[in-house]
Amino acid sequence: MKNANWDTYELFLHVARHGGLSGAAGVSGLSPATIGRRMLELENSFGRPLFVRSRTGYRLTSEGALLFNQVLEMEGAARRIETFRQEEGGSTLVRISCGTWLAWWISRNISALQTDTDNFRLDLFIAERRASLAHRESDIGIRAFEPEETNLASQRLGEVAYAAYRARDPGRTTGLRWVAVAEDEAISAYLRYPHEHAAAKIVVTVNRPRSLRDLVLGGAGVAVLPCFVGDQDVRLERVGEEIPSLRHTQWMVMNNDDRHRHDIRTVVDRMSALVRRHADLFAGRRPADPR
Repeated sequence: MKNANWDTYELFLHVARHGGLSGAAGVSGLSPATIGRRMLELENSFGRPLFVRSRTGYRLTSEGALLFNQVLEMEGAARRIETFRQEEGGSTLVRISCGTWLAWWISRNISALQTDTDNFRLDLFIAERRASLAHRESDIGIRAFEPEETNLASQRLGEVAYAAYRARDPGRTTGLRWVAVAEDEAISAYLRYPHEHAAAKIVVTVNRPRSLRDLVLGGAGVAVLPCFVGDQDVRLERVGEEIPSLRHTQWMVMNNDDRHRHDIRTVVDRMSALVRRHADLFAGRRPADPR
């Protein structure tokens, strides 16, 4: 592989982002064996290892991390070219990166962001880690902190509150049995909270936050959830008050060069208006009424 093509570098990004061959296979449609062979060929072409391989997956070496940053720039250029082509041909794509629960909430309110007459498509990139807007990995990012990157524009969306929740009819649950995301997947502060404050009482762990609500509803125990999730479900009730240490400001972030694009500006304005209409819910001031 003297001159790797873009398809190979795109596979490299998939492996790096998903931490292994199985995740990359899920988004690329290729088999893990094929992707593994392509990554070996790529490493051979550079004459240096790009990944540390283990039973738990693939992790970038220092050389691999340098290449990852370079390939992100390639991806950004490719996406800008594709956007230019789409603008000429009609429909464009607006990519939104956000966490698990905000994606859940956006999905329930998607008609407020996109109408039948809009000439753009939406793509939700759902992950607890932040996407790189600097390299156009996404067009709009929702973050729990104000961006430090100088080439990004930001807009404050408001406060987000968290609390512990249990089922109103807990069934077999006794005491404060906790459910949590596995510690090595607990990236966000609210996901780390049970491990830091109730580790001995955790009885079920999962690898994705989306399952926490279902486990609580099933009577498995107590979980920390954003108030805009827990307070909308009359089947759930808070255990105690809001957890003040987890409250944070939510920011919408865009690349400075792209934020005036008509489709991006439209989604940004609609997202801002939508969140403002539900500011009390996000801030934990609207607990569910069991009646």
